[in-house]
Amino acid sequence: MYVPPLFAFDDAGDMAAFCRAHPFAALVTHGPEGLFATHLPVVLKSEGKGGAFFGHIARANPHWQKAADGAEGLLIFTGAQAYVTPSWYATKRETAKVVPTWNYAAVHARGRITWTSDAGFLHQNLADLTEAHEARFAHPWALSDAPDDFVEKQMRAIVGLRFEITGLIGKRKMSQNRPAADIDGVVEGLSQSGEAGDREVAGMVEALRPR
Repeated sequence: MYVPPLFAFDDAGDMAAFCRAHPFAALVTHGPEGLFATHLPVVLKSEGKGGAFFGHIARANPHWQKAADGAEGLLIFTGAQAYVTPSWYATKRETAKVVPTWNYAAVHARGRITWTSDAGFLHQNLADLTEAHEARFAHPWALSDAPDDFVEKQMRAIVGLRFEITGLIGKRKMSQNRPAADIDGVVEGLSQSGEAGDREVAGMVEALRPR
């Protein structure tokens, strides 16, 4: 991923936090038949030298056969994003030398893949995912709420993924390259949007404003 220094994440901790906040990723690998991608939720754990992501895919998905154990993969995490109209820029009124752009945040994780059908691994992964995403509900569902034989049957239909991280690179393009008056216009314009994502980007633009 191309990342100008002005848009780079500050450190690995920031990128890890981003991945935890946006856990639905795209797994991309390259094998004998070319590129293949799968979208899946993952859990980040402090395991090994640089951490690891854990997840699972459907056994019917050929991805686990297209990417051998030890193969290199890429996990792509995306966060808030929004279109930015040049009409919000003070520079438009001054010189008209402006164009539209897109503000967004993303993290790419490189790593080594291991697939597994181990029942203990799969059960732990399902429990971890459930706990992480049910926490926001008043009455969270737990894996133990389902009959054991039903869960075991479901696990036979999936394959587990361990993704050992070898590198992280992150980008937050949030108008940091614009003059202060243009940034003011972007924040105001996005803040007035009816889209929650636009308003989230407005907050990030303000937070990442060059000081």
